[in-house]
Amino acid sequence: MIEIEVWSDIVCPFCYIGKRHLEAALKKSGLAEDQVRVRWKSFELDPQAARDPVSGLSELLAKKYGKSVEWAKQLHDQMREQAKTVGLDYRFDLARPTNTFDAHRLIHLADRHGLQEKAEERLFQAYYTRGEHVGDPETLTRIGAELGLDPKEVKQMLESDALADEVRRDEQEAQEVGVAGVPFFVINRKYAISGAQPVEVFEEVLRNAL
Repeated sequence: MIEIEVWSDIVCPFCYIGKRHLEAALKKSGLAEDQVRVRWKSFELDPQAARDPVSGLSELLAKKYGKSVEWAKQLHDQMREQAKTVGLDYRFDLARPTNTFDAHRLIHLADRHGLQEKAEERLFQAYYTRGEHVGDPETLTRIGAELGLDPKEVKQMLESDALADEVRRDEQEAQEVGVAGVPFFVINRKYAISGAQPVEVFEEVLRNAL
């Protein structure tokens, strides 16, 4: 059994690309589904991010690095081209920056129902290709329902502190493992891959793990 742990945030552009690289490597490996277990771990790029910021994504990025908005837009254009190489259509013009803590809680709730992978994919899609507000409780409840979760259960979770400890535990574990940035992949607690490395890198590590 190959166990892969992935620390990730759904508003991290490299994380979605890294997910596609991992999927491609697993497909090439010939491993059966029951031979691999992928576990998604919470990591917030910006724990202090506002749920409803007044600035757009380009403006926030420019402010963070002390650059111009035009610089940020050019960076987004470059990232969009990179995303196209793995079949993703990033819509930075639609993306709505927000706090992702509740989205991570939803992923943990989905995990309890065997839907973690679907939740991760759907939330990436929501943020990067659909322009959905992944910090909004109503949006998260609707997405949860799409996944097959009980909307009442999702709503109750979001209105409470449920699963907050699980998110914090993942983040504490990230510090212990030495995760400085995401995506960060740990295979069988022996091999690590930092960043959205080429598919060939994932293939080599999988062979070593086998």
